[in-house]
Amino acid sequence: MSELREKVAELLAPIEADMQRMRAVIAAELESDSPAVRDMTTHVSCFQGKQLRAALVLMVGEATGRRTEEHPEVAAIIEMIHLATLVHDDVLDGAEVRRRVACVNERWDNETAILLGDFLYARAFGLSTRLTSRLPSQLLAATTGRLCAGEIEQAALRYSFDLPQATYEGVASAKTGALYAAACELGARYRLPRAFGPEDAIGREMRAYGEELGLAFQIIDDCLDLTGDPAAVGKSVGTDVEDGKVTLPVLYTYSKSNSSQQARIRDVYTLSSELLGVATEGGARAKLLREEIDLEAGLAYARGRAEELVDRAVGRLGTLPESSARQTLEMVAAFVLGRTW
Repeated sequence: MSELREKVAELLAPIEADMQRMRAVIAAELESDSPAVRDMTTHVSCFQGKQLRAALVLMVGEATGRRTEEHPEVAAIIEMIHLATLVHDDVLDGAEVRRRVACVNERWDNETAILLGDFLYARAFGLSTRLTSRLPSQLLAATTGRLCAGEIEQAALRYSFDLPQATYEGVASAKTGALYAAACELGARYRLPRAFGPEDAIGREMRAYGEELGLAFQIIDDCLDLTGDPAAVGKSVGTDVEDGKVTLPVLYTYSKSNSSQQARIRDVYTLSSELLGVATEGGARAKLLREEIDLEAGLAYARGRAEELVDRAVGRLGTLPESSARQTLEMVAAFVLGRTW
């Protein structure tokens, strides 16, 4: 484990009891009378990795001084929605491995995976209706709608090599930043009096912190999909190129390339595997792209943009009092930039 990961684990220690409560809530919510469903939920429990989004609910609650006894349940809802998105994303990406085990769509099939994702959404929203505040139901309904719209928009923009960066970031924010933003806003605003509504300054700043952190996370994820080692990342890589998703490192590289290089980038994305002479799976297109096109400037630009977003997000924490919880939020931001998994 890297020094950074060890430090994050150390700083998360104060909320470990709440994290355990959150995991117990998820385990209870995913119980089913169906043996087939139990088999699948046991399998998908292996996908629970960093659990950053759930941790953010708890840490923002601590850092703002607004934690309640129901924060672990709110964190569990966030984590179940995240698990549902992972299951659905793997279908969309044609991924084979997640957290070093077979994706649901790989072990079973796409239809079953979609149904499991729907089951996870249903259990998450069912739990939200039993809380004392309606805020999670309202906010997360809007969030999942935005998330789905982002995925639809991304599908519509496949092979868009001249995509404006702002459009890319809008889609990436909807796909990833939205759930980070919701986690942080719920951490800060859950069960507050009506006077602390959307106008609540701390809630707005924490939502913006989550949005910027989530967008940075997605940009780094897009870099890892091009360069990451599947053994280290713990999931299939190279799926963006295979699926026609033109992410920020490639957008920048394409914009700075000459016409012949641009043509080759398009070819790697669009020609059949037979014409390219590559395998039909295992990230072969991304590997060919790395071999034939110098992506370093594009990768550096994307990482620089992620750094800008994280710096902006960390700056928002200045509105909070000094505490170990605030320090953890700063370390989580550093982790997002430095992660290789």
